[in-house]
Amino acid sequence: MKAKSKPNKKVPVREQTRSKTGGKMGLNGSDKWILRLYVAGETAKSLTAFANLKKICEEFLPNRHSIEVIDLSQRPELAQNDQIIALPTLVRKLPEPIRRVIGDLSNQDRVLVGMDIKSLT
Repeated sequence: MKAKSKPNKKVPVREQTRSKTGGKMGLNGSDKWILRLYVAGETAKSLTAFANLKKICEEFLPNRHSIEVIDLSQRPELAQNDQIIALPTLVRKLPEPIRRVIGDLSNQDRVLVGMDIKSLT
């Protein structure tokens, strides 16, 4: 039985998940997904969004995703690059086109459609 996450668990500033083959994502690298989760501190919504994103990636994008968590309370200047207007916000950088989903990512179907992952399954 897995232990449950502690509610005061810190959101990592940066987490990357790589394949078991040393980070190589196929011959041309086209199946690598680069995702950024913008949050504001260690709020309940931020923690929930991160947990939901990890679960979705492990289920639908195993060994072919990279997650970067950006805390805008520490680095507010980064909000402009991806045009962040609400938090938490998930931004899909690759594969193009860029896509965004706002919220705690608890509606899995909405996230799958919004990130265009649903067509893969």
